[in-house]
This record gives sequence, structure tokens and C-alpha cells, in this order.
Amino acid sequence: MSTKPILDCKNQAVAIGDIVRVITLSKKFINNFPEDERILIESMIGQFFKVIDLDEDGYPCVMREWHDERGILQTHVIALDSEEMEKV
Repeated sequence: MSTKPILDCKNQAVAIGDIVRVITLSKKFINNFPEDERILIESMIGQFFKVIDLDEDGYPCVMREWHDERGILQTHVIALDSEEMEKV
């Protein structure tokens, strides 16, 4: 059984542990989040993240962490399509 490699926007293979830069996220995706979280999701664009896992469909997942106004740790794990990331 062959598995299809995961590729970034430049057709570079991406694996768990690799560092990728988020180069875009669709407005439709961003708008799925509560309004107060959208700015945090949008701030991921241009930033670098370690691929921490693959989702059930084989897409690379990255995680963003921050503390809310009460100091409580919040996280978002998102899966990225090829055109949304660049391996560095």
C-alpha cells in the first residue's frame, strides 16, 4: 500500500516534526471561529509552526497557544492544506 506524500505549496514533502510557515488561511475557515478568536487565527498567517500530527485525512496539523484575558491557556490545532503552508 503506497501512501501519498504530504506536500507544501512548493511541492516539498512535509512530515511530523517539520517547521512550516502558514502562508494563507481562507476567510471561510477563519469565519468558522467565534469573533473574538478570529484575530488569533488570522495572526497565524506568516508565522512558523512545528507540524505536531496528521489529522484523520492525513493533513498536517499545527498548534497555536495563547493565554486569554483571565490567564487561562487556550489552544487551537488546525490542519493545513498544501497551498496554506511552506516548509522551511
